[in-house]
Amino acid sequence: MSVPDDIARTGPDPHPVTGQPFLSPVPPGTGWPDDSATAVTPVAHTPEDVLELAASASSLAEVDARLSVCRACPRLVDWRETVARQGRRASFADQPYWGRPGPSFGDPTADTLIVGLAPAANGTNRTGRMFTGDASGDFLYAALHRTGYANQPTSVAAGDGLALTGLRIVASVRCAPPANAPTPLERATCATWLGRDLELLGDSLRVIMTLGAIGWQGVLAATSSLGWTVPKVRPKFGHAAETILVTPTGHPVRLVGCFHVSPHNTYTGRLTPQMLDEVLLSLRD
Repeated sequence: MSVPDDIARTGPDPHPVTGQPFLSPVPPGTGWPDDSATAVTPVAHTPEDVLELAASASSLAEVDARLSVCRACPRLVDWRETVARQGRRASFADQPYWGRPGPSFGDPTADTLIVGLAPAANGTNRTGRMFTGDASGDFLYAALHRTGYANQPTSVAAGDGLALTGLRIVASVRCAPPANAPTPLERATCATWLGRDLELLGDSLRVIMTLGAIGWQGVLAATSSLGWTVPKVRPKFGHAAETILVTPTGHPVRLVGCFHVSPHNTYTGRLTPQMLDEVLLSLRD
């Protein structure tokens, strides 16, 4: 399996914010900013393990810890760790790479959830934080700051002081996939983690915004498996498209679509800052 570049490092290398040295991939419990896992966090090695460990996680923090050490999808494990060791982008060659699944980021009491597709090989896979360290994250966090969800407009690395209010970010698939294309089995396995997130959020959740069609489909699949009421005719993804999902307790949750913040969309003008701002502001309605 090839890797994006040919930069190889053995590490440890200094964290870009704290300066603390880390191996790549980063072992859990070694001091990486905001790492909720420890050396004794249970590890999923199969889809069946994911089902068991997700179901028994009693808090969002425990879900994040367990998913951040998940090894249930061998192809994704191989890719993310190969990139971390020998596929680094030249501009980040002297930095440690997280090289693990990306945990959620944001306000644990949020009533709004953003669901993306998957980490980027040199973005979240490097920084350990959703949409951090690449052009997609630059575009998203600038908008979150403009619309009052983020305390600063930039997201450089874990530990840089960024905080979100009222909003939390997750992904349909938590590992960086080759060619940005997770397989159906990988998507289904990872949907279990998203499903547990949704269960724990419960009726405190008011709105879910998905970035792209895969995030939209992932939410519909996860909520259907949890027994939520989903429209019989599956609603189609579109920018600013909306539908209502209903939890088993009868609580309504808005599902809102938004074009993905990928460079392909933002550089071509398919998604402009104004378009993204308008969708984000509508989440408060």
